[in-house]
Amino acid sequence: MNKKDPPGCVNSARVYTGKIVSLDVDTVRFPDGSTGELEMIRHPGASAVVPFLSDPQGDDPQVLMIRQYRYAADGYLYEIPAGRLDPGENPRDCAARELKEETGCTAEQLDHLLTMYTTPGFTDEKIHLFMATGLTVGETKHEADEFLDLHPMLLSRDWRWCKAERFRTERPRSVSCSLRGFAEVVNPASQIGV
Repeated sequence: MNKKDPPGCVNSARVYTGKIVSLDVDTVRFPDGSTGELEMIRHPGASAVVPFLSDPQGDDPQVLMIRQYRYAADGYLYEIPAGRLDPGENPRDCAARELKEETGCTAEQLDHLLTMYTTPGFTDEKIHLFMATGLTVGETKHEADEFLDLHPMLLSRDWRWCKAERFRTERPRSVSCSLRGFAEVVNPASQIGV
């Protein structure tokens, strides 16, 4: 590869602009110097929050899960509160907003856990994951197209569901498995999922 031609976008053409996502067809230079076209879904990013109802360092923490209807999945999925970033919105503010809208809860403490690409093979969407503790219950403010109910769940049950593949898609399963990993980090003596 020529040093003056690093990998990256050579040209981009917007072929669709929607309310939530846009679609670009990009001509990309690859690390070996070759070029090709990739379809890229452009997304403003999102925040998600793991709402702990009990001490996250306890033996078997309780998490507030959401069971939400998802048309793309042809049914209901178990999820954590999450939503798209508004233009110029801080990811922490988005997480607090989504927690309130979807569960009615506010958090005494909201800690950033990680930021990751959701599916980098075809989208630039990043999701910022937070942990919420010290919850105070209030009223929800669901959006018109949100059909959901709340399910407090012990992390051990969540992990058993993950292992049994009871969750229907990779997204909740990935969150569930991430929660298991998180539990091991904050409490290595935990027997959750063993």
